[in-house]
Amino acid sequence: MRHRVQRIVPYTPQQLWTLVGDVERYPDFLPWVTSMRTWNQAQAGEGIETLDAEATVSFSFLRERFSTRVTRDKPAMVIAVKLLSGPFRKLENRWRFRPHATGGSVVEFEIEFEFKFRMLDAMLAANFDTAVRKLMTSFEDRAKVLYG
Repeated sequence: MRHRVQRIVPYTPQQLWTLVGDVERYPDFLPWVTSMRTWNQAQAGEGIETLDAEATVSFSFLRERFSTRVTRDKPAMVIAVKLLSGPFRKLENRWRFRPHATGGSVVEFEIEFEFKFRMLDAMLAANFDTAVRKLMTSFEDRAKVLYG
């Protein structure tokens, strides 16, 4: 399953990059993330760092844990995530932040995933658009709290 969203928001690319890159804070504002643990933080180049993150998520009756490698590329204003382990066959997402003529930013979010179990894929497919909208709204609400 693949999805792409683009929005214009009234925050700078730097503010958004910092917000999305602060994965340790996700349980504070993403309603389905119940815990987050990070480790293996390392420099991968000038302004580029990686870290591994394990999230516990709960949707209705479903509770799962998965691990990802997060790459925070400040010069490119990109945050990319790839699966390390968990209930997915594939999980990748990418955030890109660009300045917009209004003084805000263009936010691009792409996600592609596939569960190991087809039943989970079918269940999430029915609610996927709603989940992505909720994700984007949660980040926008967090930006309002942090940046006004």
